[in-house]
Amino acid sequence: MSAVSSRRALRRPPITVSQEDFDRLYALAEAAADRQPEVAENLLGELDRAKVLPAGKLRSAVVAMGSRVTFEDEVTGKVQTVELVYPGEADIAAGRISILTPIGVALIGLAAGQSISWETRSGERRQLKVHAVEERS
Repeated sequence: MSAVSSRRALRRPPITVSQEDFDRLYALAEAAADRQPEVAENLLGELDRAKVLPAGKLRSAVVAMGSRVTFEDEVTGKVQTVELVYPGEADIAAGRISILTPIGVALIGLAAGQSISWETRSGERRQLKVHAVEERS
């Protein structure tokens, strides 16, 4: 990977979150700082750069808490659909992933069509692209 494409891969796309999600997630990240410092720090960083809108103004094609997201791992080509949830609702087998995971943090606030580079817990750099977002019913 060239230096230019490497920098491009690390550039963060613009993200948008609702005020309600922002408030709850900020408190959650602060509470998790002692137990999961790296994920909490990453979540706070994403929230700090997010555009925050009133809940009714958030487009339905943006990943919010409770959204079902179809995304592709651009390295492996694997496509999967998950629901982004709070830690107490997480169940990997049922496709519900916690916001307090590296991929959960990567997904929040993205819109369909956007890509983001993220790092796994093992330190592996990955790239994902959001294909579709459905609101929680």
